Amino acid sequence: MGKNIVEKIFEAHLAYGELKAGSPVGLKVDQVYTQDATGTMAWLQFEAMGLDRVKVPLAVSYVDHNMVQSNFMNPDDHKFLQTVAAKYGAYFSRPGNGICHQVHLEQFAAPGKIALGTDSHTPTGGGMGMIAIGVGGLDAATVMGGSPFEVNMPQVVKINLSGKLRRPWVTAMDVILEILRRLTVKGGVGKIMEYGGAGVNDLSVPERATITNMGAELGATTSVFPSDKRTKFYLTAVGRASEWTELKADRGAKYAEVIDIDLDTIEPMIAQPHSPDNVVTVKSLSGTKVDQVCIGSCTNSSYQAMKAVASLLKDNTVAEGVNLLINPGSKQVYEMIAKEKLTSEMIAAGARMLESSCGPCIGMGGAPGSGQVSVRSFNRNFKGRSGTKDASVYLASPVSCAVFAVKGEIADPRESGLQISPFKEPSKYLINRNFIIAPKADTTDVKVIKGPNIKEVSVKEPLEDTIDAEVLLKLGDNITTDDIMPAGAKVLPFRSNIPAISEFVFENIDKTFSSRASEAKSKGGGIIVGGENYGQGSSREHAAIAPMFLGIQAVLVKSFARIHRSNLINFGILPLQFENPEDYSRIAGGDRLLIRDVNATVSGSQKYAVENTSQGYGFIVVSTLNEREQEIIKNGGLLPYTKARSAR
Repeated sequence: MGKNIVEKIFEAHLAYGELKAGSPVGLKVDQVYTQDATGTMAWLQFEAMGLDRVKVPLAVSYVDHNMVQSNFMNPDDHKFLQTVAAKYGAYFSRPGNGICHQVHLEQFAAPGKIALGTDSHTPTGGGMGMIAIGVGGLDAATVMGGSPFEVNMPQVVKINLSGKLRRPWVTAMDVILEILRRLTVKGGVGKIMEYGGAGVNDLSVPERATITNMGAELGATTSVFPSDKRTKFYLTAVGRASEWTELKADRGAKYAEVIDIDLDTIEPMIAQPHSPDNVVTVKSLSGTKVDQVCIGSCTNSSYQAMKAVASLLKDNTVAEGVNLLINPGSKQVYEMIAKEKLTSEMIAAGARMLESSCGPCIGMGGAPGSGQVSVRSFNRNFKGRSGTKDASVYLASPVSCAVFAVKGEIADPRESGLQISPFKEPSKYLINRNFIIAPKADTTDVKVIKGPNIKEVSVKEPLEDTIDAEVLLKLGDNITTDDIMPAGAKVLPFRSNIPAISEFVFENIDKTFSSRASEAKSKGGGIIVGGENYGQGSSREHAAIAPMFLGIQAVLVKSFARIHRSNLINFGILPLQFENPEDYSRIAGGDRLLIRDVNATVSGSQKYAVENTSQGYGFIVVSTLNEREQEIIKNGGLLPYTKARSAR
């Protein structure tokens, strides 16, 4: 029987398990990379394992999220990340070198490899023909320590592309927005999206990477393209031709589902507030006034995207009342457009040029004004993520965004009257690795430097046999990790200080949550109740660590997002689902729930009898923990589990 791309890569990296959908498999990992918002904790966790050096072929520590240096905390953490990388044998990408996913695509991603990254948009690397999966920091730390990466084997869905994009006004961003419109933010849960068909040949590696990057918004484990002549062309252009290998699905390869997309029919699309799947055509919103436009992020900050934007802005002026912010994705891209004087064309038009970092996408500067409309070529528009809770944030392609900036309103770019120069993919990129520090062979004299904001790793006690706790918060569907643990310039500097960052848990939903949880901690702790797709969005494990620190014992929901479920397990919080979803509506905030015989049930039926002692009724919740996850939960989380295994 023919094999698909996913099966080929998984089979080549299989440490244990069977490639059967839903079964746990252990995978040997080639690359692990971290970013500073999640990497500080990941490296602290690695350090706590007591190892001398990373045990994966390649590890990289990036700095791209927390670039605002308003006090000592961020620069202190940057120094920690640089010295800890030097101590344990990882590359270090210096502040200003660019967004981790863009830089990794340029410098390290390679066909047929498996990479893990402590960021949900790690699947960007799938555009290169590799399996690239976003994980929590503790998962990354244990893999850097030599453990296989365990995942339940996803279903593989083929997205069959035909036709060609109607350039220059229709882009790869419009393709993934159309897919989100069809499948929604839950459409990829438990799945890997494998792209194929003749239409693949129409897409460059950076365009493919835009699609796989934003595939994270489908809830997919990852997305992957074949490695073909376009892949070889790109790798040759960035000076890494030797890393190319052909990779494609066999004839007769099997898929759980096939979805057909005709690129000829795609038109400019836009996601409305406050979800990436709330997608309509740009044309349908024509005339909507725009206050701010942001172009860049890990989704759309390639050289190709920047050159298209500069072409549109040339000899034009940003409309009165519009703020245009642009952040090229890497120093490499920035240097290239600067040498071609494209930055001067952007500046002349009125753009505000930002450094190569995540910037406004993560709420690190660039917030829109009160109640304003912001259109961004980013991947997420969750309420409040921009830094302004009442802003209306839309998502569109960089080409559409540039048109909106000039027009001052949403307008179909095909009917804008603006001109754009045709783009030819470069046969040679500027190659300058002077902001990447390579690992040292001898690290005996390297000292890891920790600033005063860096605190020790918080660890949960082993699972108790009885949970008797209060429902501290009842939430609806599609709660994001931004809802649980806000990002932005105010909160993110505390990412290496769990006691401090815990004060912000659910701040945008209930400002009293942290204080109430702290009070409940001595009385058995708390329980959170949620609806469908709980924990969608970012991979930030702080959305699990901080609730654990506050005494949360269990989360009861209708369904979980993949990465957040893993993070809850990693920090000893029991992830439970209603056996009968209608029981969700019966629970009220403040109810007290009692679960007995927890340890036996975790290892047994995984059907837990819950008593609502406040209202006097019972119901059933279930967990779907595999054997390894059961042991992790019983030990109190992945770190104590790993230490216990090492001590045997």
